[in-house]
Amino acid sequence: MAKKATNKKMKTKVLFASPEVMPFGGTGGLGEVAGSMPREVNRMRGSGVECRVIMPLYGSVKEEFRKKMKFLGSKQIPVAWRGQYMGIFELKKDGVVYYFVDNEYYFKRGGLYGFGDDCERFSFFSRAVIESADITGFEPDIIHANDWQTALAVVFAKTIYKSKGIKTVFTVHNVEYQGRYGTEVLHDCIGLDGKDNHFLLHDGDVNLMKGAIELCDRFTTVSPTYARELTYPVSAFGLDGVIRSNAHKMIGILNGIDTVSYDPQNDPFVAASYSAEKLQGKKKCKRALQNDLGLPESDAPMLTMITRLVAPKGVDIVAEMIDNLLYHSEVQFVMLGTGDRKYEDFFRQLQERHPDQVRSLIEFNTATAHKIYAGGDIFLMPSRSEACGLAQMIACRYGNVPIVRLTGGLADSIHEWDGEEGNGYTFYDFNGTELSYVVGRALDLYSHKIKWRRLVRHILDEDFSWAKAAIVYHRMYAEL
Repeated sequence: MAKKATNKKMKTKVLFASPEVMPFGGTGGLGEVAGSMPREVNRMRGSGVECRVIMPLYGSVKEEFRKKMKFLGSKQIPVAWRGQYMGIFELKKDGVVYYFVDNEYYFKRGGLYGFGDDCERFSFFSRAVIESADITGFEPDIIHANDWQTALAVVFAKTIYKSKGIKTVFTVHNVEYQGRYGTEVLHDCIGLDGKDNHFLLHDGDVNLMKGAIELCDRFTTVSPTYARELTYPVSAFGLDGVIRSNAHKMIGILNGIDTVSYDPQNDPFVAASYSAEKLQGKKKCKRALQNDLGLPESDAPMLTMITRLVAPKGVDIVAEMIDNLLYHSEVQFVMLGTGDRKYEDFFRQLQERHPDQVRSLIEFNTATAHKIYAGGDIFLMPSRSEACGLAQMIACRYGNVPIVRLTGGLADSIHEWDGEEGNGYTFYDFNGTELSYVVGRALDLYSHKIKWRRLVRHILDEDFSWAKAAIVYHRMYAEL
C-alpha cells in the first residue's frame, strides 16, 4: 500500500547570535532581549520558525547551567591567518536550544567586553556562528546578528561563506558602540579577501557595524522612533549616511519584556503580591522597601531610578533639579545604579544632604531592583537618548508610574496620561526645568488618591509582553 504524501512544511531555521543572553550572562538590554525574544517566536502557535541561540561560553556562566550542558564536539576554525579551537556545548531550556561557543583563551575572563583584543575575540565568535553548523547539524536559513560584536557574522556570511546562501538580519541595539578599529585588524583579526575590505572601511577606520548594515538582508532597530532617529547625524554617531542609504531594508520593532520574570503577582523578591484588582500589596512593598533602606515609613511619594549613571541616561538633568525638589516637597528618592564617578559621587552626596529622604545605592543588585520597581510610586527615566529602554516597561508592570523624555523607544512605549488613556508622563526639552515641571504634574495627581490609583491600575494592565514583537519578527523571517 502506497504511503500518503505529506505537505508538512519545513520550518525556517534561524540562528540568533548574541554576545550576551540572559540568564547565562549579560550587561543590559541586549541580554534581556536575547533571553526572551527567541523563546516567544518559538512559542507562537503554528510557528513556521525554529529559532536557536548562540553565544560565547563565558567564564561567568554559572555552574547550575554548565552541569546541564551537553558537549557536541570541537574543531579548529580560522581567525585571519591563525587557527583556534572551537568547542560547542548545547543546552535546552524553555523551548529554546542554546549553543555555547567554548574557547577559554577568549572567553574565560572577568567580564564580557572591554578587552584590548575584543576585535579578535568577536571575529572568532562570528566565524564560530557560521562554522558551528558542522558540529550542531543546525544549518540556518537565517543568521540574526546583534550589535557590533556579531556584525562580522553578517560580513562573513556574505563574503567568505556566500556559497551557503544564508540570509542575514542585523539588529542595532545601541549605535554608539560600533566596533571601530584601526585598519591593521583587517589582516590581524578579520582576514577577508582584499576585494571585500571596503565593506568595513568608514572614515579611515574599520567599522564592524557599518559592514553589517551594508551587507545584511534586513536591518532592524529596537523601536520605530529610534529607526527614524538613526537617519539623523545627531543620533547616529557618524553612521547616518550609511543608515540612510540602507533605509529601504530597515524596520523598527519595539522590544518587549519578560513578563514571567517581572510579575508583581509572582515575584519572589518582593514583600507582597499585587495586581490591578488587588492593589493592597503594593503599599506593603513600599513599607518593606522603606524599612530595608532605613527610610521613614511614610505615604509621601517615592521617586525612583534604576539606571547606568552616564550622561545619555539623563542623570545630569536629574542632578539639576533634584535638590530643589527635595528641599521644597515631601518626597522620597531612591536610586540604584553605577557608572561615571562624578555621578556616583553626586548621588552619594545627595543622600548626605537629605538623609531622611534619599537612598543612593551605588551598586546593581537584581533583588533590590525588583523591590524598587514594586515599592516606588514614580519612576524617572529622562534619557537624552534611548534606543528602546526596558525599565519604563518594567516600571509599568509594577505600577511605578514612569516619567520619560520623548526619545527612541520611550516615545513609542509611554504616552501621556489624560485621565482615561496613557501610561505615564512625558516631556521633550532636555533640561532640568522641564523635568521638574513634569514631576510636579505627577506629584499633583499623586495628591488625589482616587485619581492616582486609577492610573496605577491602568498601567498594571498594560501589555508589554513579547507577543506583538514576536509576530513582526516571525513575519520578517518568513519573508526572507
